[in-house]
Amino acid sequence: MTTPREADTAARLTGLVRALRGHGLRIGPAETVDAAAVLDVLGFTDREQMRAGLAAALLRSEAQRTVFDAAFDLFFPLGVGTPEAVRADPPAVPDDPEPPRFGRPDPLREQLRERLAAALAADDRAAQARLAGELIEAFGRYGTGGSPGSGGSPGSGGWSAQQALDRLAPETLLARVLAALRERHGAQAPADRDLSDRVLADEIRRRIRDFRAMAAGEARRRVAELRGPERIAERAVAPTADRVDFLYAGRDQLAELRRTVHPLARKLATRLAARRRRAARGEIDLRRTLRRSLGTGGVPLRPAYRLRRPARPELVLLCDVSGSVAGFADFTMLLVQAMGEQFSKVRVFAFVNRTAEVTGLLRGGDDPARLAARILAEAEVMGYHGNSDYGSALGGFAERHLDAVGPRTCVLVLGDARNNHRDPNLDALRRIAGRARRVFWLNPEQPSLWPTGDSAALAYAGVVEMHSCRNARRLGELIARLLPV
Repeated sequence: MTTPREADTAARLTGLVRALRGHGLRIGPAETVDAAAVLDVLGFTDREQMRAGLAAALLRSEAQRTVFDAAFDLFFPLGVGTPEAVRADPPAVPDDPEPPRFGRPDPLREQLRERLAAALAADDRAAQARLAGELIEAFGRYGTGGSPGSGGSPGSGGWSAQQALDRLAPETLLARVLAALRERHGAQAPADRDLSDRVLADEIRRRIRDFRAMAAGEARRRVAELRGPERIAERAVAPTADRVDFLYAGRDQLAELRRTVHPLARKLATRLAARRRRAARGEIDLRRTLRRSLGTGGVPLRPAYRLRRPARPELVLLCDVSGSVAGFADFTMLLVQAMGEQFSKVRVFAFVNRTAEVTGLLRGGDDPARLAARILAEAEVMGYHGNSDYGSALGGFAERHLDAVGPRTCVLVLGDARNNHRDPNLDALRRIAGRARRVFWLNPEQPSLWPTGDSAALAYAGVVEMHSCRNARRLGELIARLLPV
């Protein structure tokens, strides 16, 4: 007979697994059974030990931990409703109920800022977690029905970490915390003090980021109580790096993506090598197969194949490095560079409105985060203006660099095809496609946006194959499937 607690635990665990699967994590029945065994052994006494045990049972790489932690906090929260510490000692509400006006200080806000500065200076995680709960309680509620029992409609309100953090502005506490830490460390020589201040400032920024994450987690937990953890896990949990949309990835997400280049390159190289081995077998040689079958009574147990010796293909990348598309092109160039051994020759060309070869810049070995900036600074990829012009770029490639394309060459064009209402120059793309073995266009925009605005995507899609490629996972799938071997 299943007890109510066991049923609740099973529902929470299966809900967590569904949420993680929805974010692309591969979790099968075996891992789920292992996770249930972990819960049975560890119990619920030590929540962090339970978190570590479930992560060990369900995850396959450390890169998935961020998604897991956010989902875990939704399905196995530390508490329900207002945190116990906040209920026991709620934030002091000022006597004057009138909201602060411009230029008028907010006593509660100033009190929270002062306490947060002290907690950051002491690196007191427990105090910071308590303050995150107080912050959301004081400034995070919006609409009506913000908490159970408030009398409002359950779906018409909620909790917003961004609203609360904007009110508190923890980043502006940097100088105050730095002064407290400097006083604690004592007097130093001017040169040593400058270095120490830079190190301490970076450490304070990290602590502030951690506090913001605590506040966001507290707001997600409260909203999950109102609307259900499944719905919040689907919308509010950040995806893994390989599922982040190239066009909307922030600086930190792009940095995380660059760290996945080499593992992804090794995986794709293995797939391409397997495809090459299968392709080398060729078609069945009927005569040799029949001759072999004489030793087995006429039964062709061991088919013979006409062996092929396919040469490794050549690859040409033609990349738009302007604006938000630059992150997509940057990642793809690094990925192809890491896979260089899978091709007999790789040449990379970049453009904004003029085309220039940048193969040498990729071999420089500099910081990958500076690749796009280096290309814009050192390569002649812009003419008299800085706007994208695919027609001019394709025309320049067809006139000056067409010798890079031959019958063994696969050409990948990377860009959103937004041409600023200029001539798309389809004839230039046809000339490139006429010389190449295959041409594929990888577009980081979703297909529903191709007919909108200044996009020439549909026109180009009428000449070459165009595929939507919005994240690293999709890019890996397309490279493994489309590139010739």
